[in-house]
Amino acid sequence: MFVELREGESQERLLTRFRQAVQRSGILREAKKRRHFISKSEMRRLDRAKALRRIRKRASRAYPSDGRRPTK
Repeated sequence: MFVELREGESQERLLTRFRQAVQRSGILREAKKRRHFISKSEMRRLDRAKALRRIRKRASRAYPSDGRRPTK
């Protein structure tokens, strides 16, 4: 990751831009994910659980339990 100092830019602003670039690129997320080995079967189980959470979340948004009309 490389960020150049712009003309008239402070060191603090440069550091902020660098942090934002690292966050957007997903480098830290990938490093944390690879910190420990996860088997393929475990990865499939986690992906299935993640998909279920996503489906349930969408369903709760589409049909709120408080009786109001669903929002788009």
